[in-house]
Amino acid sequence: MQLEEFLHHLHTDPEKITPLGWEIDWEDAPLSYKLYRNLPVIPLSADIPLKLEESEPREPDLERIGHFLWYVYGLAQVSQSVIPTEDGEPEIIQSFRRFPASGGALYPNELYIYLKLADLPSGVYHYDVAHHRLVLLREGNFDDYITRAIGKNCDISSCYGTVFVSTMFWKNFFKYNNFAYRLQGLDAGVLMGQLMEVSKRFGFASGVYFQFLDRAINHLLGIDEKEESVYAVIPLTVEPLNWSFAGRGIEGSISAESLCRELSETQFAHYVRSQRVKEFPKLIELNEASMIEMLPCARKAGTVEQMDSEGADIKLPFVEPLPYDLAEACHQRFSPEMDFRMQTISQEQLAVLLQEASASFLYRNDLDDSDSNGLPRVSIYICLHGVEGIPSGAYRYDGVAHALKLIRPGDHRLQLQYSLSLDNVNMLQVPLCLHVAGAKDSFGSPLGYRGYRIQQMEAGMLVQRVLLAASAIGLQGHPLLGFDVKVCDSIYQMDRQGLTSLIQIPIGTVGQRPWLKGTLHH
Repeated sequence: MQLEEFLHHLHTDPEKITPLGWEIDWEDAPLSYKLYRNLPVIPLSADIPLKLEESEPREPDLERIGHFLWYVYGLAQVSQSVIPTEDGEPEIIQSFRRFPASGGALYPNELYIYLKLADLPSGVYHYDVAHHRLVLLREGNFDDYITRAIGKNCDISSCYGTVFVSTMFWKNFFKYNNFAYRLQGLDAGVLMGQLMEVSKRFGFASGVYFQFLDRAINHLLGIDEKEESVYAVIPLTVEPLNWSFAGRGIEGSISAESLCRELSETQFAHYVRSQRVKEFPKLIELNEASMIEMLPCARKAGTVEQMDSEGADIKLPFVEPLPYDLAEACHQRFSPEMDFRMQTISQEQLAVLLQEASASFLYRNDLDDSDSNGLPRVSIYICLHGVEGIPSGAYRYDGVAHALKLIRPGDHRLQLQYSLSLDNVNMLQVPLCLHVAGAKDSFGSPLGYRGYRIQQMEAGMLVQRVLLAASAIGLQGHPLLGFDVKVCDSIYQMDRQGLTSLIQIPIGTVGQRPWLKGTLHH
């Protein structure tokens, strides 16, 4: 199967890319975190602050970095839920939660960070989630190496840290088979969205590099590309830098091969628990097809051109930016299933939710430049039923006008219910169902197969922003990929614009869930 055909089926007909008779071997499931062996470790402070409101920029130390990493990706909660079964015997499910949402709570991503702080050796570290500590992989100064690996678009010597978000392919392939490729990009984006929000609360400036020399960065971290690969590079500073993303100052080209020769090859022993790791050739093939071997590459992603709808515009009420305690929103957030309870939503709640979500489009990245038209690469569509003063219907949200554009009037909840591949959410109890949309041919853009991955990451970043905003105003959302894309696209007439639904999020009020949960910090 060609890669273009594979990605098409991945989005519209995922059953065509899953082998017949695929069974999940739960007994041999991998851990949701990577454990290195026999390397120097640095414990991080477990005295986590209970509130997270925006603070003034100040120089970080090891304690502050520990708090930052915990709120980004640490083990935050343990919970036990009771699941009814066909034989009448309830099943108790125990899970360890982190604040970013994750498909199946499998957390396929890993965090690495290059740090230069006064109270620990400069070098590249892995964030050991299980023990809340740093594991030293390479000691030394790698400013010039990383600067060249991202195309000299940022002066890494002026940054106290640089985060690398990677994906371990097996961690959710064991359950989802080839469908894991779609999930991995979204999960990486959700994690990045959480990181961007936490950065603001700590007074850190950040920017996302989607384009870099993959093999050079993987080589720096000592990871095996047949098992794991970096998806994003995120420098962190205290004071905002003059971020440039056009490869200025590059004389000639920089190749991954030449950079790799500058550092010795390293391999580190680590533990994943699985004894029978199956092969995933399509994931490796797509990862290799997405790699950049030479910089500068001067490639940009396209934006979403919006068509005017025939229906009337509905202006949403003006609302101030939402000041909220991120720690509380994180602790309260979860993904409901049959917990939704139909309750009317006010226009002010809807306005806050959509305004906060659209704010996620405004972040530093290497896809936009001074010539960009300011349009996002993903957009927001929403089906409403039960919002005060707004007729039921399918709408597109115009963030510039802060208005809803009516596409198709009526109550679409039954269509949305029938489109679900698993009846784990009662859509009749949901007043809002938000869809993140993007270009159908993302892999046909100048970014090639990397464009598909970037699109999924940007969708994930938006998803996390939506979930946090919903939690902050007393609602909850559940990101879903198990739905018939063609049904949702037809509701919004997306074919006319060359768009497609990337993910859907039912949002509403929830009742009390029968579970026990506890926080994992001092």
